[in-house]
Amino acid sequence: MRQGKLMGISDLHIAHQDNRRIVEELRPDDPADWLIVAGDVGEQLADVEWSLKTLSERYAQVVWAPGNHELWTVPKDPVQLRGEARYRRLVEICRGLGVHTPEDPYPVWSGPGGPVVVAPLFVLYDYTFRTPTAATKEQSLAQAYDAGVVCTDEMLLHPDPYPTRDAWCRARVAETERRLAAVNPELPTVLVNHFPLVRQPTDVLRYPEFAQWCGTERTADWHTRFRAAAVVYGHLHIPRTTYYNGVRFVEVSIGYPREWRNNPRHPGKVARQILPTPG
Repeated sequence: MRQGKLMGISDLHIAHQDNRRIVEELRPDDPADWLIVAGDVGEQLADVEWSLKTLSERYAQVVWAPGNHELWTVPKDPVQLRGEARYRRLVEICRGLGVHTPEDPYPVWSGPGGPVVVAPLFVLYDYTFRTPTAATKEQSLAQAYDAGVVCTDEMLLHPDPYPTRDAWCRARVAETERRLAAVNPELPTVLVNHFPLVRQPTDVLRYPEFAQWCGTERTADWHTRFRAAAVVYGHLHIPRTTYYNGVRFVEVSIGYPREWRNNPRHPGKVARQILPTPG
């Protein structure tokens, strides 16, 4: 009988040397282990490629969903692709490494806890996780700027050729919804997205203005509609497990060294088990 586990990790941010060492030292417990990488590996394409290549040589399969940092166009990156073109280049890199992306057929985990369709998603955000007193995107953004809580995406994550990030999000949601609806209805899923698919995980943010860069209300029922056995996400740098409508949501973030170093509540600089469900 096949052994192994489905594991998850995100927000590796390997531009920080302490975090780069996490990738260098990360190993599966079993050669049959799969690894979900739920975004924010790094900002430069060469760093993302090095990380995913390193991990794909150790794990039986690697499944990647992009974070916002992979989509940044930073001045020091020799590759100055923007928006959709940058995302497509990342997909090409992953395919060359044998890493599953949101553009590929969804793989089926058939190890313990399976069979389960592992679906990496890329749906972005559309500013619908607004502050409670904001009726529009414009009002919510103004409140964030007034509070000095503004995601760097506003400067570095370009939506080209879409006019806005929320327009790109709407297109991604429509395409992803179509693909998820075509999944074999007899199989449960593990939904993998960099941003949480529901708003509730953002309720614990220290700065509530930041929630508008954390997802979209358009995915609020996907965990029930698409039979999720688990939802895996990152982005918030608040690693924990919560339940919504009886579905397990696992944030697998590592985060920045200042966040995990000397933090006794952090689960550690390791991948977290998704399947089989930990006892």
